[in-house]
Amino acid sequence: MNQKEYRFEVQPGEELRIDKYLSDQLLDISRSRIKNLIDEEYVTLDGIIVEKGGIKVKPGQIITIVVPDDRAEGLIPEDIPLDILFENEQVIVLNKPAGMVVHPGAGNPSGTLVNALLAHFPPIRDVGEPDRPGVVHRLDKETSGVLIFAKTDKAYKLLVKQFKSRDLWKTYLALVDGHPPTPTGRIEAPITRDPNIRTRMAAGLRGQGKPAVSEYYKLEQFTEHTLLEVHTLTGRTHQIRVHLSYLGVPVVGDKTYGRRKPSIPMQGFFLHAKSLSIKLPGERTARKFEAPLPAELEKILTELQRNERKMG
Repeated sequence: MNQKEYRFEVQPGEELRIDKYLSDQLLDISRSRIKNLIDEEYVTLDGIIVEKGGIKVKPGQIITIVVPDDRAEGLIPEDIPLDILFENEQVIVLNKPAGMVVHPGAGNPSGTLVNALLAHFPPIRDVGEPDRPGVVHRLDKETSGVLIFAKTDKAYKLLVKQFKSRDLWKTYLALVDGHPPTPTGRIEAPITRDPNIRTRMAAGLRGQGKPAVSEYYKLEQFTEHTLLEVHTLTGRTHQIRVHLSYLGVPVVGDKTYGRRKPSIPMQGFFLHAKSLSIKLPGERTARKFEAPLPAELEKILTELQRNERKMG
């Protein structure tokens, strides 16, 4: 990923909120973009990651901001088939295939879900962030499963609010290498950007980072692997993959946080967003949306079960 790094030393008379300071210094970057970069931990103050845009800076302090070049130049509608789980006037819920990126960015200018949605529903272009219209949450490229998009501003605001407050329920299926220390567990480890590799995340580094909580339940145990159901109580980048790796049971096929050579030959890794329960505009109770396990992952499970029976 291409990126630019800017470094500023605060001068006397520049005692402002850090988001306002950066907005004044970087005139070609919007205030909302700067807020997102702070939320995604791309900003440091005297070497410490900034967690809130309201922090007031002082003369002599050093501010560093890394700006990834992920702007989507001229979003183009593309006639790409969509696996639609649900759709009404306000939202569209998709079953995202593994290997597909959610929105255009560096290295992925086309072929994304957003490109497909622009062809399916052109007015979504004006909903939410200009470079990621309709997007209220994301899944990693190799993660499959339930993904909801907003089709109106009203829906966008409501969904974003629920994701921010975590007033929803998400369930994932993960096949991991090894066995967790207990059949059920709760992982509480702050997550921050890896200081050496900015495209990676890391857990529990010197107390830095944002609070992150995941819960897991053992569904099935094999000789060398375990199938887990995972719930996220926070929404950090790569949270499940980082937390399971931190626990010593990385997701099968995850070359970034797990084994360089996968224990099971496969494309991508074994992580699937199974379900999402969330309130839709005009409805009082949450709806639950579910996505079936992709055929490739289902096949892997079937083969593991067959091998266990042979060994037994």
